[in-house]
Amino acid sequence: MILPDKFSLVFVYKPRSNTPFLHCLRYLLAVSSICSITRLMDTKQNTAREKDALQFKYLDLVMVSFTVILILSNFASSAKIIDWGISIRKIPLAFDAGTVFFPFAYIFGDVLTEVYGYSRSRRVIWIGFAALVFTFLMFWLIRVLPAEETWQAAVGQDAFESVLGGISFGGIVLASVLGYLIGSFSNSIIMAVMKKLSNGKHLWTRTIGSTVIGEFLDTAVFIGIASLTGVFPWELFWTLTLTNYIFKVAVEALFTPLTYVITRRLKMAEGVDLYSDLTDLNPLSF
Repeated sequence: MILPDKFSLVFVYKPRSNTPFLHCLRYLLAVSSICSITRLMDTKQNTAREKDALQFKYLDLVMVSFTVILILSNFASSAKIIDWGISIRKIPLAFDAGTVFFPFAYIFGDVLTEVYGYSRSRRVIWIGFAALVFTFLMFWLIRVLPAEETWQAAVGQDAFESVLGGISFGGIVLASVLGYLIGSFSNSIIMAVMKKLSNGKHLWTRTIGSTVIGEFLDTAVFIGIASLTGVFPWELFWTLTLTNYIFKVAVEALFTPLTYVITRRLKMAEGVDLYSDLTDLNPLSF
């Protein structure tokens, strides 16, 4: 018997005599051959798994960028409300400062789903969620720890509470987490489904279409909960909701050419153009 190429060659001589000893010898040689094949196949499969796990050069960079922008947007939201002095039918276009950051998180979210697929995008969304929760918990700890006397006299706990207190407890934490999860998963799932339906064509329809829905859900949940819990005054509800939504969608649309460039270069660098498995869109998986 001669085994196929890439396997150990084992020759079994079939003698004319059928003594028990030769029967045993043939049996041992056959078992040895099978073991050699199994070991080689296992090695090949392990190598393939390792290659699959290490094949992406830039996924970690995209993930870190996404997470950093996400956390910075929550700092900014807690720190300041910006007013451009522009109104739409007597509704001032004021918005929380986190709005400046957050559209870029959606751009990275689009890139993740388009290049690496929904399953990896889902994993990054949950990693971002964990980073948010860790940030909130650490700033809550900082808030409750006793202040040093000189700092208390120069700056004071009240100043800390007014600027950073929002990301350490209460409504903005709940608003941020729920708005982020609902908006991000909606955006990613819509991107994955539209890519499959369009056969990978017309990227702009996916980036803008998913943002229109994802940002609406994110903005409505975030501003609604933050207003209900007293983080933002109710008189600013429509102002913040309208301005946040318009600004985020506008930034996504304006940066569509850059999104095209980034996705094209990443696909070339990674050597992939993945289509998501639409039977595996459960956001609760990791």
